[in-house]
Amino acid sequence: MTNLSTKLLQLEESGRPIQVGIIGAGKFGSMFISQSHRTTGIRLAGIADLSAQRALDALKKTGFPEEKYDISATLSIEDGIKANKTAITTDSAQLIATPGIDVILEVTGNPAAGVRHALLCCEHKKHIVMINVEADVLAGPLLARKAKEAGIIYSMAYGDQPALIAEMVDWARTAGFNVVCAGKGTKHLPQYHYSTPDTIWTHYGFTEEQLASGDFNPQMFNSFLDGTKSALEMSAVANGCDLSPPTNGLGFPPCGTHDLPNILKPKSEGGQLEKYGTVEVVSCLEKDGRAVFNDLRWGVYVVIEAPGPYQRDCFAQYGLKTDSTGRFAAQFKPYHLIGLELGISIATIMCRGEPTGQCKTFASDVVATAKRDLKVGETLDGEGGFMVYGKLMPAEASLAIEGLPIGLAHGLVLKRNVQKDQGLSWQDVEFTDRSQAVAVRREMEAIYREEFRLKTKVTNGVH
Repeated sequence: MTNLSTKLLQLEESGRPIQVGIIGAGKFGSMFISQSHRTTGIRLAGIADLSAQRALDALKKTGFPEEKYDISATLSIEDGIKANKTAITTDSAQLIATPGIDVILEVTGNPAAGVRHALLCCEHKKHIVMINVEADVLAGPLLARKAKEAGIIYSMAYGDQPALIAEMVDWARTAGFNVVCAGKGTKHLPQYHYSTPDTIWTHYGFTEEQLASGDFNPQMFNSFLDGTKSALEMSAVANGCDLSPPTNGLGFPPCGTHDLPNILKPKSEGGQLEKYGTVEVVSCLEKDGRAVFNDLRWGVYVVIEAPGPYQRDCFAQYGLKTDSTGRFAAQFKPYHLIGLELGISIATIMCRGEPTGQCKTFASDVVATAKRDLKVGETLDGEGGFMVYGKLMPAEASLAIEGLPIGLAHGLVLKRNVQKDQGLSWQDVEFTDRSQAVAVRREMEAIYREEFRLKTKVTNGVH
């Protein structure tokens, strides 16, 4: 990345800045907006949000220069590009279809909207940064294929943890190391799986002053706490880096940065992992609620293994923190700045023709799992709600039980009782393939079910 700013400067000087459209003016979107006008070679051409006022508020509160956007929210996107002003629309499809837009940032957090926008980007040949991890895990393996067929780049979002983890995994492999484990930190206790929007602030730790800012959605933040968001992000990493999810879901072991190489190695080597090449999330809390020393709550990591005695000696000589054998070592980044760093994805796509991480395979899935006993006739309330949390599992295991993806566990009516901690299946709910998101997901399941079947036949020596 050492010369991206130089390449952006060249675009600026040649009068060809990158024109960006963003869909969603919430927290993540606002963080990007705050930096967009400060980045040479990048222009925020348009913002699409269901509320034009929310988009205007995001521009104002982030310090976006008033002379650089249309305060009337009446200018078309095309006219805005000509006038070098950010335009505002409530029509995301119009933003995607506008000639001159180079890159779309999908920041809605709504899985169905993310699928729709990705398919529209394929249709209109617009690169897309899928900040919407819910959509990426729901259908990313198929959306990435469709994007490639359309000749566009489908990318993870730099600044968000999955892309930062993917970067560290790529670094390790490029340097010739096997990846033992990769993941992130968070705040988690086992009982948090059953947290609801009513209990979130008790657990989370925000002050009254912070909450008074109005920038905090309780259901969204509850998805961080109940383990759903961690499962989604680790599924994105597994699918993007060809790593394996733990068979029985994330363990959330308490772990400080000094202990990463001790804990995040296989059980056969004295650690807590079931095998090599997996993903895991570490908690900043001990099981009794005490704070972990040297926690990694906001960061990301990768654990590597010295392939031989010479490399192990080099680990020691250059001060790497290793396990007691000296074989396993960790690299970590203590923080991530999500939307503030998003320009790196845009620059990488347009200056290098590469994504900052991308879904490559269907290795893992996140299945809706009951927080309590659920009854026939109840309507599911989705990610971060009162009824289900997302559990990470291998994709083949999810297909075997016809697992209901967490991204579609909203607005569906139960037709069977489901016990607490049980994973839901398609057979438990009323659904219709007339929904675009459902149809795309079911198409993806059929494709990979057949691919897994063929892979198993080949593995067994049958062609």
